[in-house]
Amino acid sequence: MLEQYLPFVGLIIFGNIENLVLSSQGVVAGVNPLKLGIASFFCVAFWLLIGTLGTQTFIEYVDFIDFIGGLAIFILGAQAMIASIRGE
Repeated sequence: MLEQYLPFVGLIIFGNIENLVLSSQGVVAGVNPLKLGIASFFCVAFWLLIGTLGTQTFIEYVDFIDFIGGLAIFILGAQAMIASIRGE
């Protein structure tokens, strides 16, 4: 069962790191931690559902999905770091 998810391990690991970066930005910005936690929980659950169904349906496009997902994680991380450096 877990074999089908092995091609996505990189996205899972770096996606979780990105989620931590974005959450920490929310805390630094003064967002209510309870609301941030609830919103984060729903987003993670939603992405888990999409990821599970999407993996079963589109496994033949794993290389393309990995590239697009990795690019999105990189861009979000770069935006977060740039905003952090600028003090926004």
